[in-house]
Amino acid sequence: MKGWKMVSVLLVLLFTASTSFAGGFRLPEQGAKAMGMGFAFTAQADDPSAIYFNPAGLTQLQGQNVMVGVTYVRLNGGEFTGTTPVDNVFASKSETQKSLDLFIPNAYYTKTTSDGYLAYGVGIFAPFGLGQEYENIHSSIFRNQITKIDLQTVVVNPTIAFKVNEFLSIGLGIDWMYGKATLEKTPWNPALIPVGQNGNVFDLKLDGDGDAWGYNFGLLLKPSPNFRIGASYRSPFTLDIKGADVTLSNINPGVLAALAGLTSTKGKATIELPATFALGAAYTMGKLTVEADADWTFWHSYGSLPIDIKDNRPVVLPDSNAPKNWHDVVALRIGTEYRVTAPLALRAGFVYDPSPVPASTMGPELPDADKLDYMVGVGYKIGAWTIDVAGMYVDKKDRTVNNQNNATLTGFNGTWTGDSWLAGLDVGYNF
Repeated sequence: MKGWKMVSVLLVLLFTASTSFAGGFRLPEQGAKAMGMGFAFTAQADDPSAIYFNPAGLTQLQGQNVMVGVTYVRLNGGEFTGTTPVDNVFASKSETQKSLDLFIPNAYYTKTTSDGYLAYGVGIFAPFGLGQEYENIHSSIFRNQITKIDLQTVVVNPTIAFKVNEFLSIGLGIDWMYGKATLEKTPWNPALIPVGQNGNVFDLKLDGDGDAWGYNFGLLLKPSPNFRIGASYRSPFTLDIKGADVTLSNINPGVLAALAGLTSTKGKATIELPATFALGAAYTMGKLTVEADADWTFWHSYGSLPIDIKDNRPVVLPDSNAPKNWHDVVALRIGTEYRVTAPLALRAGFVYDPSPVPASTMGPELPDADKLDYMVGVGYKIGAWTIDVAGMYVDKKDRTVNNQNNATLTGFNGTWTGDSWLAGLDVGYNF
């Protein structure tokens, strides 16, 4: 187990060396070809990213394949206008989140036998990530709830697939996840304003990691040479962040006695990551392929976010269990590919991506809203090499929420706006 942890730590260092990882909870950006087609790829699944999108598709590949890639994300800081339970609770305020430059990695290796009846491989990808950051942490209007949050995940997914006959292929895999979480905030108490620091209690940082196990499987049906139906399921993960470091700094003199000299301790958190299921159908008409998918994310598992502080102090440094009560959602995806020539393919896609976050529990760590995603992509083959690029624009709808609670100092009343854009690149080699 220690060996596996060392491998995962090295992977996380490799993938996040230049920036923090954030920008959304579920990340389907695990292949540039799929991204160019709006992630409508469950029925096609005909490149190494099938390990993620539908492992049964590995039987369609030939020989050995290696594919590596990255998606660049420009997360434009969301803008808020409204009231919060900090400072003057009735005054309208505004704040813009820090814009972030993010990178989502993927890497795959596959091998298919010459008869096409057996295929296997391993994928490494980052299927979930959650992150926001606010500047001027000592004056942010959300500082008592969050000033920074990062959830980084990396999954190692060994996979095997079988072609039962010319009509049916099945695939399955084991998923091992390594996760790292960071949370920072500055609790606020108006009773401490005369003591200094604008009522700020202290700066708190929680930093820890953990792992979890899961599984996945998929089916691929070919009723005719031009028609394919695919289904893919991924199990939920229970990510236990244990032994996290909790540090306190900039402590208000008014709470020194209540903390009894405590400046650091340990903590733990449990993050329930959802199961997913996708169903798709693809049809090829000459040079044109069209696919439509329905993609379920079973967010009901994310009922709360419990954080347990080992040396907690009542009132000043308590445990917490923030309710989330997210609901299941279905994203609708459609994508097209036009094979201009044998080496060159043009792609386009569209996704309707509804938010799972109810207004009653939405917080500044993820002020989510329904999104419309627009994608384009290009693929080109040069001998044994394949290059795929894709671009994506995320139109995040404005959302107004009124869940401010002045008694618990949570929530806000106001409107959020924001958007983002992405660019993906994959390079593959067949041998």
